[in-house]
Amino acid sequence: MLLNLFNKKNKPNPIFDVLGVDMHSHLLPGVDDGSKALDESINCLRALAQLGFSRTIITPHFQYPRFQNKEYDIERRYSEFCTQVKQAGVGIELAGIAGEYRIDTGFQARLDNPQFLKVGGRYVLVELSLHHQLMGVDEMLFDMQMKGYDVILAHPERYPYITLSSDRYERMKDAGILFQCNILSLSGFYGPDARQKAITLVDRGWSEFLGTDTHNEIYIKAMIEASHNRTVQRVLQRHQFLNNQL
Repeated sequence: MLLNLFNKKNKPNPIFDVLGVDMHSHLLPGVDDGSKALDESINCLRALAQLGFSRTIITPHFQYPRFQNKEYDIERRYSEFCTQVKQAGVGIELAGIAGEYRIDTGFQARLDNPQFLKVGGRYVLVELSLHHQLMGVDEMLFDMQMKGYDVILAHPERYPYITLSSDRYERMKDAGILFQCNILSLSGFYGPDARQKAITLVDRGWSEFLGTDTHNEIYIKAMIEASHNRTVQRVLQRHQFLNNQL
């Protein structure tokens, strides 16, 4: 089991009970670059419970052409997964299936025939390319809002082409886009640039949500370390987030 890898001085610290809900994870087995097997998903869910989370929303990737998932198939797989998780008794509630939708060259077709799986039944979680800026992103975000969607941008701190010195973050906030920073960004898991941007966005009050973005047991190990991280602890003590409203 995963937690046998950790000694008594590095046990999960249940500080994330103030969030209650982890609203970003990839623990539906075998559908994206997240968990590959049921046992791995079960181990991760048990660890999230020990970290203080009481509920979790799973958000598999919808990304063209890499992960061409279909909503009806994801819902079917999730229903089966719920039964398996209940039988395993993991100590955390599965609170819904949503999606992390990549705004890419195939996104406009998806927007023309929307079947979005929403976070908390309300929000569409979107992400951008982690490597290069796609033209027309702002227009597609605006189009989503005009169609009545409440949009959350996943891990805004992880896009290297959006810098704190630009006005891009401020323009998205002024447009009503919600942000979800990754907890592991705050602890330095994605490097110093993402860490600094995540801290700044949170301190500005621009990150309405935090998420684990858990993919596998490597992320869980990092989350256990993050539960003892002073920056993460400070953020949870000083700021309020909307996770527990989902």
